[in-house]
This record gives sequence, C-alpha cells and structure tokens, in this order.
Amino acid sequence: MSLNALLDASRPSLFLALGSIAFNPTAWNVVARNEYRNRTITRLFGGNRRLGCYFLAVCIFSAGLLRDTLFKNAILEQPRVRLLPAPLDSLVPIALFGFGQTLVVTSTWALGVTGTFLGDYFGILMDHRVEGFPFNVLRDPMYVGSTMCFAGASLWYERPVGLLITLYVYIVYTIALKFEGPFTDMIYSARSTPAKEAIKKEL
Repeated sequence: MSLNALLDASRPSLFLALGSIAFNPTAWNVVARNEYRNRTITRLFGGNRRLGCYFLAVCIFSAGLLRDTLFKNAILEQPRVRLLPAPLDSLVPIALFGFGQTLVVTSTWALGVTGTFLGDYFGILMDHRVEGFPFNVLRDPMYVGSTMCFAGASLWYERPVGLLITLYVYIVYTIALKFEGPFTDMIYSARSTPAKEAIKKEL
C-alpha cells in the first residue's frame, strides 16, 4: 500500500492538529514558568493566586477541547483503512479510550483543580505526594491516558494517520515532561529546604 493511500498531506487540517498538539504543553510550560518567576497572572487577579490558577485551568481545558476537535477533524479528512478485524475493531478502541479517560479523570480527581492545572507554579503546593490510583500505577497517568485516547480514536475511525499522530503526541509529551518534571521537583525542593534549615537551627 502506497503512502498516498494512508496519508493526505494536502489537508491543512492535518497541520493545524499537529500545531495544536505541540502548542499546548509548550505554551503552558512557558506560561507557568513565567508565573512562578514573575507572578504575571496573579497580579492580573489582584494578587489572588487561586483565581489566577483557575483562570489558567479554564485556558488549558479550553485549549485541550480545541486540540481534540482539530485532531478529530484532521483524521476524518484522511484516508480510511481497515486496521483490525471484527470484533476487535470495536473492542480495542473502546478499551483504549475508556482506560485512557479513566486515567485522565482519576488523575484530575486525585490532584484537584490546582494540582492538575499547574497550581504549584502559583505557589499553591500540595502537602504531600499523591500516591493513590492512578499514580501508584504510572508516574504520569494523565499524559499516558491522553495518548491512549488519541490511539483509541484513531482505531475507532480507522485512520492510520491518527496512529502516526498518536506517536507524535507521545514524543511531544515526553519532551514536555523533560522540562516540566525537574522544574516541579525544584519548586517542592525549594519549599522543603527552608523548613529543613529551620529544624537544624532548633537542634
């Protein structure tokens, strides 16, 4: 089967989807780091960091919905190829999407709004590390769950390009975590250091 039978590179929707997928984690990392250093969003809300975090949460959630819409529009304009035999063509994508959504929803529930949407960059820190499900199964369940949803949708609509985009999503998320993870660790390390120094002084 030729590449042209699997991929139609003439569709602008494909590149819009790819751009949106790369933009989201990149933009939020940049915005969050700026917030940590300069408190730009917090100042916009009169010094109320919680309101600032909620505002960013709405922005991130809305951008995620737009990304998903662009992704769906893109793959629906791409060639359709039967990828799995029945009944796997229904069961596998349903399982992937269902478990992926479970990881995303339970991650959000465990972390709360501020924990999910970069509240630590606003100085809203959690008291302790979340260790229950799904974090006792995966280190980054939200990113894994989101990637599984892309794969599930691609198989459901039987678009090979969707699976290539899913691989692209995985790469983008992996790169984002290289920046996000260490910076978040630094934030919590910076919080614990003064406390440790205070204990040493008391001793």
